[in-house]
Amino acid sequence: MAREADLTPGEIAALHECARAAAHNSYSPYSGFRVGAAVLLRSEGGAAGMMVAGTNVENASYRLTSCAEQAAIAAAVAQFGPSIRIRAIAVVNLNGSECMPCGACRQTIVEFAGPEAEVFYPSASGGVVSTTIGALLPEAFQLKSD
Repeated sequence: MAREADLTPGEIAALHECARAAAHNSYSPYSGFRVGAAVLLRSEGGAAGMMVAGTNVENASYRLTSCAEQAAIAAAVAQFGPSIRIRAIAVVNLNGSECMPCGACRQTIVEFAGPEAEVFYPSASGGVVSTTIGALLPEAFQLKSD
């Protein structure tokens, strides 16, 4: 069964390249762990098919560090507004390490994507994992309003 967010090989390659280019701009003087992320926006709204990148920005107070995934999402919101919807997100690093989105990033991705949004990230074996945000965070927090 095809997922709603299925991408062409060209779209996947472009998403990875956009994330890799962002990783080169990483500010990571403390860890040296250079991460980039790129989001591909869904067809709703004026941002359909647009890719927006972000990179990690460290701080001497590690708690204040910004993840690449959240930076990419924040940039997409800044550029296209709060109604953006994510079709897919790719995470890469220049260190050749496993690099899946952390819990906070998973929750942020869920905020702007349906459960079928595709997530690509480097695996421990050196390959790329392709999954959905729903599989990575099956019980995401959702604010229920009355």
